[in-house]
Parts: sequence; structure tokens; C-alpha cells
Amino acid sequence: MIDLHTHSIFSDGELIPSELVRRAKVAGYRAIAITDHTDHSNIEIIIPCILKVCCILSVAYSIQVIPGIELTHVPPDYIHELAVEARGLGAKVIVVHGETIVEPVISGTNMAALKSPIDILAHPGLLTEEEAHLAAVNSIFLEVSTRKGHSLTNGHVVRMARMANASLVLNTDSHSPQDIVSKELALRIAIGAGMTDKEASEMFRNSDMIVKKALAC
Repeated sequence: MIDLHTHSIFSDGELIPSELVRRAKVAGYRAIAITDHTDHSNIEIIIPCILKVCCILSVAYSIQVIPGIELTHVPPDYIHELAVEARGLGAKVIVVHGETIVEPVISGTNMAALKSPIDILAHPGLLTEEEAHLAAVNSIFLEVSTRKGHSLTNGHVVRMARMANASLVLNTDSHSPQDIVSKELALRIAIGAGMTDKEASEMFRNSDMIVKKALAC
């Protein structure tokens, strides 16, 4: 199991990074990205903190811990520049908080994110066909979420991705211990979203691909 979207106390998660990573390791995870919420107010604080702790925990717990960030409720006109800044500060996985139907994310966020140098558009809600095609063209991964609320549109996201030949990843968006799921449950959630076994296997391989790219940087 690989999880590329998690949160610690650096934003609104319940766990300090060491406990988050330890719980992931015990649950059988091979890699995890810490992607705390950021905007212009805290990006220069969070990324250096995550970079430091990821190096320590990767060695201590024998699990790949990847420094990332989630650009959250950032006005669409500023997503591109903040993504560039995040990469420059050392974020290896850049996630954008998409237009989930359970939060008041500003319209246009999905489109702006898909035109920016990011890796994953998280919980993109009622993703349009045009947005799905843009994700495919720009090699940005669309997220299938195991998180309550965000997962309500998983089936729609899978359907749009299939139509556009866009790539998917599955993440937990963990904020608390109970959000961490086994690979078996993750697979069941993927199947419940309408994916075939073959599609789910490919989705898990996509996560591997992102990890390899992050570690090569």
C-alpha cells in the first residue's frame, strides 16, 4: 500500500509525523507522503519541517516517507505560482485540494490545478470531461479517495477518467488514525467505485510510479 495524501499536526491532522508514519508502517504501507495543507501563509514554514522529518523517519522506520504538500483553498489564479514555489522549496509530491462536493472550494480550482505543475488533483468532485482530458494531456493523476465525504464522487471520477484515459491514484487523505486503511479495504473501495480488478491494479502501479519519480529527484 502506498498513500500519497496524508496530514499531520503541521496542518489539521491529529498525529505528529512520527506516529502517522509508524501507524502506516504497521498497517503494511511501503511508502507515504506527508502532504499538509498550505497556502501563501504557511508554505515557507511547513515544507522545511516536513523535509527534515521525512529524512529521519524514512531511515528509522524503513519506509519511504516523501515530503509533499496540498495546496488548499488557494484562489485559482495563484495555484500555478504556489505550485512552482512548493517545488522550489523541496516538495516532491504536490497535491491540489480539488472541488470536492462537501467543501466550498471555489469554482475553477480543478481547471487551474490541471494547468499547473502538480502531481495529483485530490478529490476533484464533479469533474468535467474537459478537466479529465486535461489531466490526461498533462499527466496529472486524479484521486480516488477513501475519505468519508470526499469519496461520494469516486464513481463519477472513475467514469470521467476512463472516458479521457486519465490516470488514477487511490489515497486516504488521512487526518486521524482511523483514516489509515489496509490495501484490502482500499481495493474494495476501488471496486465499489466501479473499477475493474485490472484498473485497480494499474491504479496502484501509478502510485509506485509517483514514488519512484519523487525519489529520483
